[in-house]
Amino acid sequence: MATMALPGPVLRLPGVSLRLHGRGVVVAGILVLTIILLSLWSLVAGDFAVPLDRVFATLTGQGEKGENFIILGLRLPRTLTGVLAGVCFGVAGALLQSLARNPLASPDIIGFDSGAAFGAVAAVVLFSGTGIAVAAGGIGGGLVAALVVFAASWRRGGLAPMRMVLVGIGAGVFFYAGMEFLLTRSDIFEASAAQAWLTGSLNARVWLHVGIAAVGALVLAPIGLALHAALNRLELGDELAAALGTRVEITRIGAGLVAVLLAAFAVSTAGPLPFVALAAAPLARRIAAASGPTLFTAGLVGAVIVLGADIAGRLLFAPVQLPAGIFTAVLGAPYLLWLLATQIRKGAM
Repeated sequence: MATMALPGPVLRLPGVSLRLHGRGVVVAGILVLTIILLSLWSLVAGDFAVPLDRVFATLTGQGEKGENFIILGLRLPRTLTGVLAGVCFGVAGALLQSLARNPLASPDIIGFDSGAAFGAVAAVVLFSGTGIAVAAGGIGGGLVAALVVFAASWRRGGLAPMRMVLVGIGAGVFFYAGMEFLLTRSDIFEASAAQAWLTGSLNARVWLHVGIAAVGALVLAPIGLALHAALNRLELGDELAAALGTRVEITRIGAGLVAVLLAAFAVSTAGPLPFVALAAAPLARRIAAASGPTLFTAGLVGAVIVLGADIAGRLLFAPVQLPAGIFTAVLGAPYLLWLLATQIRKGAM
């Protein structure tokens, strides 16, 4: 059980009011520092190592032609895409888990990532799409998956959280089967490109991907943060939350829509990286010793996981580069098994 942190000062921004906790602030600071260090490592390391002083020189406009290409053309877009996509995954997972009051309610578990991936693959295979077309397909697929899951999970009085998880798992399998069908109908080059992307990778990211991921991390994530107080009240139960002035179903629909869009933007830029959204929020609650959604910390944890997985994929088996999704899956699968065992022991399943 998470330890309840002591009340602290309130940070007030336009439309957002967040209560700060001493340990939470320290943890957030450590996570931000970790992201900065991992980002610098990502810019320095690779097949062509660039000294740190030359990285700073390149970032300040004093790099040579080769350094500009390696740092500004290849590694910086890759690194920023990883950070922004990780934030999107982390906040999306925290929103859904708080919404459903279930640690298994994650975009990659309940079908939203699969829907987004299906839309992106459809854009590649059926329309030979690239760039914005793939992103649009991913976002559209995520929204379709959300519509199916929410509609099938709705009962008199609103969304049924456990039903949403079960329906979402089925929807994810359906969309995954659709992706496999599309791949069998594509030529070898399209199938190869789509399969590499479906594994989850930051390879060959460009500034377009950074811009798409930034929409999620810098526009949608703050909207999710604005729902933090209402989600906190929802965790007390629907009746008490309503008595405290929370519009329960509107909050659920709003949080669900923001989570779906965040996951879709992340999948459209980094591929369906498995288990990042699932693990980010529980890890954030544990290290911050806090209860509630912990949206901000979950976003930072998501960025650390994605960046760390990408660096591991680039360096551990060099000169071969492995997709980041392989490492998130290797770490996430045992976590999922442990989580399932914990839920069974608690009688929650």
